[in-house]
Amino acid sequence: MNTHVHADHITGTGLIKDMVPGVKSVISKASHSKADLLIEAGDKICLGSLFLEVRATPGHTLGCVTYVTGDGLDQPYPRMAFTGDTLLIRGCGRTDFQGGSSSQLYQSVHSQIFTLPKDTLVYPAHDYKGFTVSTVGEEMLYNPRLTKDEETFKSIMENLNLPYPKMIDVAVPANMVCGLQDRAAKA
Repeated sequence: MNTHVHADHITGTGLIKDMVPGVKSVISKASHSKADLLIEAGDKICLGSLFLEVRATPGHTLGCVTYVTGDGLDQPYPRMAFTGDTLLIRGCGRTDFQGGSSSQLYQSVHSQIFTLPKDTLVYPAHDYKGFTVSTVGEEMLYNPRLTKDEETFKSIMENLNLPYPKMIDVAVPANMVCGLQDRAAKA
């Protein structure tokens, strides 16, 4: 299950599909990528009696989604949000390529993630400081970018001056086919 088309690494989806027959690749329809299952906001992905709700959270990239555990007595408590690069622990994904938009990212986080219960656990795609989990409440209080108003947030994002991702020219084409590029070459 991919949260978006990554620019900094190649997804492991292709390798997993090769090692585990029957596994299906998943990515959002809005990403314009290829996968076995193209998902949209509001879809539910069932895992036995558990389910994940798909929330569209574009901004880092055009097709970003967040997977949120279900709300109900038979679902995990506290809820969990798998945010990809939309919301990181004390940060967020960059918005300067792949259809990114600072305004859209701000709106996505505030309308789709910060509206979840404050004790919802936040699991980002990765973290560069060794943190693995936060909560919606913590990020609402301590995220140095997303606690600001939208105009200040946009200014921060426009002035990050980050280098061009080293892997982007390899990773994006591979991830547009969910890491299955080698399989197509072998056929």
